[in-house]
This record gives sequence, structure tokens and C-alpha cells, in this order.
Amino acid sequence: MVITLMMWLAGCTSTPSQDSRYTLSQDRAPSGEFDVSGLADAVPRYEPRRSAGNRSPYTVWGKQYTVMASADGYLQQGVASWYGEKFHGHKTSNGEVFNMYAMSAAHKSLPIPSYARVTNLDNGRSVIVRVNDRGPFHDDRLIDLSYAAAKKLDYHNRGTARVEVAAITVTPDGAVSIAGEGTVSMPSNPGSAGTTPAVTPALPPGNALFVQLGSFSNRDPAQRLADRAVALVGPQVRVRSVETDAGRFHRVQVGPFQDSDVASRTRQQLADRGFVDSILLTDTR
Repeated sequence: MVITLMMWLAGCTSTPSQDSRYTLSQDRAPSGEFDVSGLADAVPRYEPRRSAGNRSPYTVWGKQYTVMASADGYLQQGVASWYGEKFHGHKTSNGEVFNMYAMSAAHKSLPIPSYARVTNLDNGRSVIVRVNDRGPFHDDRLIDLSYAAAKKLDYHNRGTARVEVAAITVTPDGAVSIAGEGTVSMPSNPGSAGTTPAVTPALPPGNALFVQLGSFSNRDPAQRLADRAVALVGPQVRVRSVETDAGRFHRVQVGPFQDSDVASRTRQQLADRGFVDSILLTDTR
């Protein structure tokens, strides 16, 4: 029964399986050089909760896990690993086919499917992934990313990285929110896991729109990123330090903007100059 359950949960690098369906005994990166520079993030969209992959509670290696009723507000720091060629082409926990070149992830408790922004806390790089698998089942690991997502975060050669995982939720009417940041506006990327119309946040009194370029647990990399941005857009750049449930973060933001069109144009101009992981959000001045 345990083997059957583990097959149902699907295999990622942190869940070794004796099932003969895997040709490789050990996981590995694909041969050759895989260029991720043009690889788009998963695009969050509303997806209703499904039965596949969401059995709760479930047990692996004698330990019981519970699937969250909702991903809303989930914000955690921990260790990320990755999985690749051994599992490429095999089914994930919800019956989809794992593609190590897609922006996907495995998590023990987030609902399937769900979306999350994963930030490498050592270099500030961020990706958006779609969670469609279960794992990793080691106590010291928080999330397993596809090989492609790990390479975009630049930890594919080391195997693991310290990350922040912030859930991204989308309501049926298309409103997008990121845990710890509230409602945001995100662009659509054609050809991704789906498309969501960009939703401009409302502007409560005392708030304005900002283009956020990155969020760091240490101030030094945040300041370096801000200095790069200043060279392009001038003094309209700030490093804002905020306290979250996961600790203190330093957010590099361009703004404020009262006009959403101007904010969107600025975001695109920055993306054209290499700031490709930015988001548009409402924040206090």
C-alpha cells in the first residue's frame, strides 16, 4: 500500500521509489546546455481545486501530511531542491506529465494546482511556478522545483538553495494576490500554463502603485539592485524594509505612480533592460 501511495503521490528527487517505471536509479540534470534566458514563468490563473493530488490526510514513510484548504496567505522560508531527468515524462500527483523544462514544483501541503513565487534568498532571483506534484518528503526541505526553475534561480549546480515561497492566489474574477503583498497586477505570458488579465490594484488613500524589482532578506543585494535601477530611471527608486511572518525583507521598488498606464510602461521599459522579474503592486508611500 505504501508503494501504491507513493506512486500516486508521484516521484520527485526527495521521494526515492523502487518502482521499475523509472529507468534511472538516480536523478540527474539533462545532458547538454539548456538555455533558460527566454523561458517564461508560469502565469497564475484561476483553477478550481481538484480531487486528483489533494487527498488529505496522506501518509508517506510513516508520517502524515495534510493538504491546505487554501493557499491564500502561505509564506514560508526553507530549502528548495530540484528534480529532473529521472522523473521527466512520468505522471505527477494530479495525473499530469512532469516536464523538467516547465516551470513547475512539488510541495507537501499546498493545494494542487496552485501557484507560488519562489525567491532565492542568496541572489534575489525569483520565479513563478505551478504546483502540480507532492514532495519533497525530507524534513529539511520545503519545495522541489523542476530543473528549469532551479536553473533560473541559479542553484541547479549546487542542488539546493535557501528560498522564500509566497503563494499566489487568483479569484474567479481574475484578481491576483501574493502572500505578504496583497493584490497585485501581473502580466500575461503567452504559451505559459494559462493567462490571467492584468488587474490594476485599487489605490486606497495614502497608497500608490510601485514596480517591485526584487525582495531580499539582506539589505546589501537589495541596495545593489536599487543602484542599477537608479542608473536607468533616476532617483525614483527606493529600498523599503518590511517585517513579514517570514522575517525582515528589503524590497526594491520604483515609484510611486498614480497612473497605472505609466507604471505598466515603466515596468516594460525595465524588463527590456534586464529587470525581468518585476511585479506591479500597491504599497504605502
